[in-house]
Amino acid sequence: MTLKVLLGRLVLGVSLMFAASPAMAEGALVAKHPEPQAWSSDGVFGKFDRQQLQRGYQVYKEVCAACHAMHLLSFRNLSQPGGPEFSVAQVKALAASFKYPALDDKGEPIERTGTPADRFPSPFPNDVAARAANNNALPPDLSVMTKARHGGANYVYNLIIGYSDAPAGFSLLPGLNYNEYFEGHQLAMPAPLVSDGQVTWPEGNPPATKQQMAKDVTAFLIWAAEPKMEERKELGVQVMIFLTLLAVLLFFAYKRVWRDVEH
Repeated sequence: MTLKVLLGRLVLGVSLMFAASPAMAEGALVAKHPEPQAWSSDGVFGKFDRQQLQRGYQVYKEVCAACHAMHLLSFRNLSQPGGPEFSVAQVKALAASFKYPALDDKGEPIERTGTPADRFPSPFPNDVAARAANNNALPPDLSVMTKARHGGANYVYNLIIGYSDAPAGFSLLPGLNYNEYFEGHQLAMPAPLVSDGQVTWPEGNPPATKQQMAKDVTAFLIWAAEPKMEERKELGVQVMIFLTLLAVLLFFAYKRVWRDVEH
């Protein structure tokens, strides 16, 4: 085979590859770009809505915690400034509603009541059990989920409410669910919020629609991923004010020290 023939075939192959690329791109099941949402924590002066964080924790506890852990959070975090700010008594009651493995004085395994110092419990004893209960899919830890996913909080919110029936002609694999905000449009996690009023809130809160519950639990996950956000922003503003004043003082000091020197 001559060099000329080889070069000809190479050029033909590259041409066919580029010609097929648009068709391949059109047919690819790319995740839909999440629609942006307004979050009270956005911006330099953004702060969390305490009531929203408390509602979000309730949604997590009653819905998401059935499959997802949050190993980086302790119950005591729920009472700390900048977060949901539950009272100490409320946090103790929340922690006491869970049991944790422990050892007695003889080294025998027992269960003890949870304390505010305990981490949020895992819904499964190990990853094998978690996969067995979820169609061989391992539910991810939600502690830093809004930081770990491209699109952040907007992605999480849209994913939660983005479930729908698969369109005609779409080949949905058994045991999977259709969601256009997920890469490939099918995932093992079923819709966590299936109806309005799935979680009952105390009086004085907005109606528990699917959108509101998704918004609140996402806000809770934003805080969980960065519980010191408000403190960081306040410190940042103070530092910027200090640096501005320092720059002004240095400027006038410079003008005074060098006022008699030609330069």
